[in-house]
Amino acid sequence: MQTKQKHLIVFLLLLFISSLTSQSDLYGQDDRFVVVLDAGHGGKDPGRPTKNGYKEKDIALKVVLELGKQLEKDPDVKVIYTRKTDVFLELHERSAIANKADADLFVSVHCNAHNSQAYGTETYVLGAKNDERNMSVAKAENEVIFLEDNHEEHYEGFDPSSPESVIALGIEQEFYVEQSIVLARKVEDNFSGKLKRKSRGIKQLSLWVLHNTYMPSVLIETGFITNKTEGAFLNSKNGQTKIATAIKDAIIEYKKELDLNVGTSLSIGEGEGVVQKKDETPNIVKDVTFKVQISASSRALEPKSYNFKGLSDISREKAGNLYKYYSGKTSDYTKIQNLLTEARKAYSEAFIVAFKGGKRISMTEALKSAKD
Repeated sequence: MQTKQKHLIVFLLLLFISSLTSQSDLYGQDDRFVVVLDAGHGGKDPGRPTKNGYKEKDIALKVVLELGKQLEKDPDVKVIYTRKTDVFLELHERSAIANKADADLFVSVHCNAHNSQAYGTETYVLGAKNDERNMSVAKAENEVIFLEDNHEEHYEGFDPSSPESVIALGIEQEFYVEQSIVLARKVEDNFSGKLKRKSRGIKQLSLWVLHNTYMPSVLIETGFITNKTEGAFLNSKNGQTKIATAIKDAIIEYKKELDLNVGTSLSIGEGEGVVQKKDETPNIVKDVTFKVQISASSRALEPKSYNFKGLSDISREKAGNLYKYYSGKTSDYTKIQNLLTEARKAYSEAFIVAFKGGKRISMTEALKSAKD
């Protein structure tokens, strides 16, 4: 009898351990690259008006559903949709879905419109540098908040018509703009290279839907539905599939680069990354620390020389879901330029960044401090 009891206890213990292992495996298997796909507009918000009967909300949704279907074929990617049907979503709800999912990417799909026969694709990342046309686009995209109930409570006095309100949006997502530009470049390159479509480039725009997303985020204007030829392409099954495939390929390539810790083209501001002839004359900038950013990755690598092609004095910083890696640390601007020259032999797209009081500042501000 005692033997049977012992066997039963051992069996139950093994069963318990097995259940714990299974649960652990289950959670481990869901450690995937999370992409939130956002079909612009929807429900009572049809998007940009057109004379040809095409509806932006319908085209955006069809592209997103096709894009999601293609991405879901990759077992390492998890897709989350802000909407899968013709429903109205408030702007703050879209970013909340991405944040709750702790997403790695937020991709919002739209169509452009104009009172001329303008055509071509554009991909936007968050930023405060808005020219006159960009301000009008930002105003049009942001004005959807007026369709929302109690919008005053959700948007803290934000006025889409106010340049001051629009510019203020660009500040909080600064950490993610660099990686957003990386993805945006891949999207536009695919549109122009693989689809042979006109790319109007990457632009920075103050859009509320990107404002509160705490991960790299882009808004893709897939073309102008007001253009007779392009509108027909966007409204066709063939066009929607091609657009979705181009975006999918860009996302997968972006993910591969993060996984492999490959340095790639990042946002370079005024004065950043300029390589000059080697100079030994010290140029100390008081209270400013310069570093050379060599890479950004989703992987937490040990900041050791052997992981970074022999470069020395490696440091690592976590920003959202990414890790940024730097080489060197000095207040001497001359020295950091020489370090940049060396770093670019291993990482061609390396560039200089500046910190003050432990916070990242623009190179323009840092060099202004040097003059002062």
